[in-house]
Amino acid sequence: MRYRHLGVEPRIHPTAVIAPTAVISGDVEIGPECQVLHGAVITSEGGAVTLGESVIVMENAIIRATAINPVHIGDHVLVGPMASISGATIAEEVFIATGSRIFNGARIGARSEVRINAVVHLRTELLPDTVVPIAWVAIGEPLRILPPDRHEEIWAAQRELDFPGYVFGLDHDTPDLMVQLTERYGRSLARHADDTPA
Repeated sequence: MRYRHLGVEPRIHPTAVIAPTAVISGDVEIGPECQVLHGAVITSEGGAVTLGESVIVMENAIIRATAINPVHIGDHVLVGPMASISGATIAEEVFIATGSRIFNGARIGARSEVRINAVVHLRTELLPDTVVPIAWVAIGEPLRILPPDRHEEIWAAQRELDFPGYVFGLDHDTPDLMVQLTERYGRSLARHADDTPA
């Protein structure tokens, strides 16, 4: 299904193939020879999403732009099943494996691999040809790639990156953080109430 969101319709190259159960919403441009498979969701939440040439978005993957962080995916990228990309820039020839998570402001260099269930955290940059191993976490500046059992180090870097501040404009130490976060985010997402089929 294709939806007009905030007055903008998706733009899909005539050679791209979009599964009938995929959702494409708003300011989304899909380039030539792309494949978007069943259950995938590509949505603009105030920022543009651009897919280059021959990008494959597999089943149930989610690609979401924000007003602060658009999404750009370069040519010949594979986004695996159930992967999630939010407000990130992906260079050409990148492999994003099943279940991987790429967060707002991340930048993935050309020919990099983010393997199964790996995470590239907020505002983290991978240089070209970087590999994030299965279930590991890439985080921070300078870049650290850590196994999941090193939670304390991951959390220390993650706290510095200030996810609620960067993504939602809220102080992490706000006593009613989740109340403010869900109310603010809910108001933003409610803009979909006026979406129409494109």
